[in-house]
Amino acid sequence: MTEEKKEMTFLEHLEELRWHIVRSALSIVIFASAAFIFKDIIFDKIILAPKNPNFITNRLLCEFGNWMEIPALCINSVPFQLININLTGQFTTHINISIVAGLILAFPYVFWEIWRFIKPALHTNELKHTRGAVLISSLLFITGVLFGYFIIVPLSTDFLGSYSVSADVLNQINLKSYISTITSITLAGGIAFELPVLIYVLSKAGIVSSTFLKKYRRHSIIVILIIAAIITPPDVFSQILVAIPLFALYEVGIIIAKKIERKAN
Repeated sequence: MTEEKKEMTFLEHLEELRWHIVRSALSIVIFASAAFIFKDIIFDKIILAPKNPNFITNRLLCEFGNWMEIPALCINSVPFQLININLTGQFTTHINISIVAGLILAFPYVFWEIWRFIKPALHTNELKHTRGAVLISSLLFITGVLFGYFIIVPLSTDFLGSYSVSADVLNQINLKSYISTITSITLAGGIAFELPVLIYVLSKAGIVSSTFLKKYRRHSIIVILIIAAIITPPDVFSQILVAIPLFALYEVGIIIAKKIERKAN
């Protein structure tokens, strides 16, 4: 660290942190504003698309189901109608979705701002081992969001939208309920895919080790299944689809922990 960085006072650190937060917030506002303006693309082409038969995941699954003679794979074949029962419902939904879109799109820049604030406190050897941290974290987050959107969301809309306890009960799905389900699944997917980054940080801090992760591998399976059950609808197929990549990321975390231990010795 330079002498200038060493001599910074607590208030100077707070001032620097404040500007990192301001720039991060501004980036979210810019992306959220763009999402608000292009609402036709955000809603018709992205948010509402997974419930329609021509959505890419639904179409490919149906083609595969026809080839395998499994009609059940033709999911979302009958798109359900969404209703709005609040006067301000559609407007508040528009604002909320714009903010969520802003958060997702601005994530790489926000993480980069966080990294810029932390970077001066790291030693030269620590910087060497953390090269590409922003890129890797961003790629993992985006991959998790895309996995949630293209895999889990279509399965969720098909299962929950067509589920019925009785033929006498008609499903009239509220727009707010649909939106909250879609956003929670996609954001949860992005956060869950940050597991290798979490393991890396915990390993560098000496909190976990590869031996610890191997010892509790069976326990991790249970935890992963619980996480998958929380972020997916209550059907086993969706939970397994989420659990498989999470367990693969856990194994990647073990490899990362091993590399950190080798470099430390």
